[in-house]
Amino acid sequence: MTEVFPSGADRTTLGLRRRTGDLAAFAGVQEVVLKNGREEGVRALVLRNASGLEIEVLIDRAFDLGGARYRGAPFGWRSGNGFRHPGLHEADAEDGLSWLRALDGLLVTGGLDHALFGGEYDATHYNYPPKQTVRHGLHGRLTAIPARLLRVEEHWDETGGVLRVVGEVVQATSFGEHLRLTRTIEVDVFGTEVRVHDVVDNLGFEPTPHMFLYHLNIGYPFVDEGTSFVADVDGHEWASDSTSQQGVAFDRLSAPIDGFVEQVWEHRLRAGVDGWHRVALHAPGGERGIEVAWDAATQPYFFEWQNLRSGQYGVGLEPSSNHVSGEAAAREDGSLVWLGHGESRTYRMTISILDGADEIAQSADRIRGH
Repeated sequence: MTEVFPSGADRTTLGLRRRTGDLAAFAGVQEVVLKNGREEGVRALVLRNASGLEIEVLIDRAFDLGGARYRGAPFGWRSGNGFRHPGLHEADAEDGLSWLRALDGLLVTGGLDHALFGGEYDATHYNYPPKQTVRHGLHGRLTAIPARLLRVEEHWDETGGVLRVVGEVVQATSFGEHLRLTRTIEVDVFGTEVRVHDVVDNLGFEPTPHMFLYHLNIGYPFVDEGTSFVADVDGHEWASDSTSQQGVAFDRLSAPIDGFVEQVWEHRLRAGVDGWHRVALHAPGGERGIEVAWDAATQPYFFEWQNLRSGQYGVGLEPSSNHVSGEAAAREDGSLVWLGHGESRTYRMTISILDGADEIAQSADRIRGH
């Protein structure tokens, strides 16, 4: 892709200061409010760096990531739903599938007490007689909860620095869960990666179920006919029925298909020597791609969501704390995480842009452990 700066340019903070009266011309964080249609009133932060990376952090949508671009090319998937104001969300509607009306953008997080498909579950641990059970929809309630913005930081040093934003989302109800997500998002002033650091803790005094999933959504032109899915796959734990009927393999994407039925694979991945899982999408032509890495200890499961339907075309890369069988199975086999008062879980994920054939080749070697 085209370089932002001329070959041999002075890519230091001092070099930039010599060439502008305001470093915000090259990198910074801008606070905005969306002002039209379904998105009216949604607060957001736009992080832009000097390498051409730009992401939107949706404060009022659980501090998730909305639009994302690299040197003008979008890589965050767009569904057509828009970044709807959370006041429009109906968490219990459509037999628990109303979450699909909120699905849009680069990152939509599932949690905090439930992820994956919904159902009705025992709630007697909350010790409130009128509430014997609790019902959850697809991927839980988190995405429609506004965050509290804690910090916006722009740290410049001699070699560039870092842009950092921190937000807090509390999911709570009387006589039920009282969980908090503290999310930190970082982008280097010179760099091509987004770092997400999450801590979920229990502010309540009852033991509370906890599930957590990153629904990371990549779109065109990083997803296209011939895009390769690259991972160190040790086998397939599960695949939706549609995977055997449509002729699209898990590791090579097709062009958009009218009426395509989503395909979901649960891949069993081998972790690297550092204890992290890595997967990538390498676009056809070998010139661009996306690599995602995360801590395998807290999210040992991974799903590949192929939504190759015309008008919805994209791929979801989904690290998860739980197997695709969901909460009921996790309760039954004892694998469900329960957080006591003050207990927490920490999650880390890095989203890296791959620019050029050399970085694509390095990504393939890194993932396959060569």
